[in-house]
Amino acid sequence: MIVLSKSAKFLNVALFLGCLAYLPPALYAGNEVLGEIQLVGPTKVEKSSGVWVDGQYLGYLKELKGSKTVLLLPGEHEIAVRQAGYKDFTQKLVLEPGQKLTLNVAMEPDPQAHYPEQTAQVKMSVSPNRAPVFVDERYVGHVDEFDGPGQALLLAPGKHRVKITLPGYQTFETEVSLLATQQFELKTDLVKGSITQAGPLIKENSSEVANRAR
Repeated sequence: MIVLSKSAKFLNVALFLGCLAYLPPALYAGNEVLGEIQLVGPTKVEKSSGVWVDGQYLGYLKELKGSKTVLLLPGEHEIAVRQAGYKDFTQKLVLEPGQKLTLNVAMEPDPQAHYPEQTAQVKMSVSPNRAPVFVDERYVGHVDEFDGPGQALLLAPGKHRVKITLPGYQTFETEVSLLATQQFELKTDLVKGSITQAGPLIKENSSEVANRAR
């Protein structure tokens, strides 16, 4: 039985979505109450961008299908899509019962984004590799973007606060001090826990989402 809280809007999304992987398809197929949103992005930039619905992080765009389909209660919802070096893509929409909406996402480069002349490389070996990564309180991508051959997170030399957090897991947090051209490897396995243990960076209130979208 799924209990949806009226007082905490993000739970309407997170609790239901988090349970989809454990429910037989027959229990939610053809549902006439919940609406469905399909997010579509034309390039790798959009497909690897992080998605928040009503201030709750759900995953990166490409993975939100199948057992991770975005099913929402009818009403108004705010979608925010983020990618390092790009402007936030935000859109409010009203979802009717049983309605299926397709949202075309287009990320625009942020002209104010700063790229350091010298960088250090941070290679990640983290499970689960779909977890989002935040550096100095900003979303930079998900682990899978930084764990393969020729892949690494490029950061300016100096101290940085790295957080890796995902609903259903305890937040991993560490501080790294990097030198120019240094190659650093970060290894950890996230420990399973309650959704209430997810970090605040993936559970933003609506005012924070609005402020970051400006």
